[in-house]
Amino acid sequence: MTDPRAKDIEKLRHSGDFDVVVVGGGINGIGTFRDLALQGLRVLLVEREDFCSGCSAAPSRMIHGGLRYLENGEFNLVRESLFERDALLKNAPHMVFPLPTAVPVNSVFSGLLNTSMSFLGMKGRPRPRGIVPVKLGLSLYDLLTRKRRVLPPHRVFSRKQALARWPELSPGLRFAAVYHDAWISHPERLAVELVLDAEAGNGHAVALNYATIAPRGTGFTVTDTETGEGLDISARVVVNATGAWLDETTESLGAKASGKLVSGTKGSHLILDNPALMEALRGHMVYFENTDGRVCIVFPYLGKVLAGATDIRVKQAGRVRCEADERDYILDSLRLIFPRLAISAEDIVYSYSGIRPLPVADVEFTGRISREHFTRRFDGPVPQFCMVGGKWTTFRAFAEQTTDMVLAELGIPRRASTRELPIGGGKGDQSAVHDRRSELYGSRAPQVPSDEEKIAGSDLTVGEVRFLIAHEKARRLADVLQRRQPLAITGQLTGPVISATAHAMAGTLGWDAARIRSEISSFAAELVNYHGVNPAILEE
Repeated sequence: MTDPRAKDIEKLRHSGDFDVVVVGGGINGIGTFRDLALQGLRVLLVEREDFCSGCSAAPSRMIHGGLRYLENGEFNLVRESLFERDALLKNAPHMVFPLPTAVPVNSVFSGLLNTSMSFLGMKGRPRPRGIVPVKLGLSLYDLLTRKRRVLPPHRVFSRKQALARWPELSPGLRFAAVYHDAWISHPERLAVELVLDAEAGNGHAVALNYATIAPRGTGFTVTDTETGEGLDISARVVVNATGAWLDETTESLGAKASGKLVSGTKGSHLILDNPALMEALRGHMVYFENTDGRVCIVFPYLGKVLAGATDIRVKQAGRVRCEADERDYILDSLRLIFPRLAISAEDIVYSYSGIRPLPVADVEFTGRISREHFTRRFDGPVPQFCMVGGKWTTFRAFAEQTTDMVLAELGIPRRASTRELPIGGGKGDQSAVHDRRSELYGSRAPQVPSDEEKIAGSDLTVGEVRFLIAHEKARRLADVLQRRQPLAITGQLTGPVISATAHAMAGTLGWDAARIRSEISSFAAELVNYHGVNPAILEE
């Protein structure tokens, strides 16, 4: 089989003249790449690692309206988030699903002035939220979606009613409210589908993972990090979508910013295998306050339980992991809300952490930092548009706003909208295949081989591995087992599965025995060092 990456590289060799280069293959960069491609532009996406492998691979996996943003007075962001949540439920029905959410409440009026204090410039931590401010917030949530309601309105339960529904919750609660948001099953997969949609709709759109970019004269050199080959390209505009690395990328690509734009916070999450906790949730997310005023979450996720999150300032962008104090913080929060359950570090099968690329803000409490997004234009040899902030829920709107700025710069009218556009396997019939493939690929499932040799110890087949290389740009073991498949995050990896997958990839990618050993070793080290996986599980 010919390595499919060769076709992408050949396109750059043949013609390196682009209208736009998007630097950064997280969800914001990918969303912008898709939108620009739909406008018929020659557009190149450059990502130094795999697509959606940085902060975009470390979200809460919620698609939500941002209930707590109301407390910061960010009503426009909540309105936009609710619209985008509902759009994703429609456009990606194979991966985005309704999420009933329970909010336990221990008081009546406490926290009523939190939003007012924010308007007055208060930067400290909010007071605990009583049922009155919680109900006010949820009523506004319902009001903002009343004309296009796709999810049920909120409800409030008494202590007796709440404990009848969730008997393992803290007996000290006084009320519980239930509302609906949404969750996403495979965010990294959805990002890849956006890339594939863009390329399928525009033969002049190219997305390269494992590539870097640097200025060269009046243009740039894109380097294929797999081979070291440098390819000279030109662009009329650059979009900087490098998230937490945005400030350093701005300068490295030849533009001068007027000051620092991004101040990140670190968020860590745990995946737990705890059947009692899973049962206690009753199919709901529980959205609750920890003792320090931060909002925490816990909900069922792909047969396990997802819990988080921390919110810690970081001074410099870099690789991060869930540290022991963060692990204990999340576990202690779960014991606070479910005091009768046995919850321990032994339940953890996976952890992950990322840096949220938030706008610079002079606030004491990180929860007060705005979750708004905006784009800034800077002059340079090539004009540069920098995407600041953003989150999974609003990626489409953020991409649309940035694309409109780029189109205005180039003097080109918009010719297509992404508002009603289905994504990847969200197109067409969702019931064509009734097996695990439909959960991963939606309507694309019939394209995926299912009758070839299985990877021992998993449902993955050799043919599916080859499909991910040929059609989804997978290049490394982590691409297949962490981002194109959920085996890592759900704690289903073993040494034999990793080894068999590496050998299946080797035939297509031309790996020799030394490269196979290197891939297995580096991937196992990644799982142990950055995702808290028990090394004994990974032994062959």
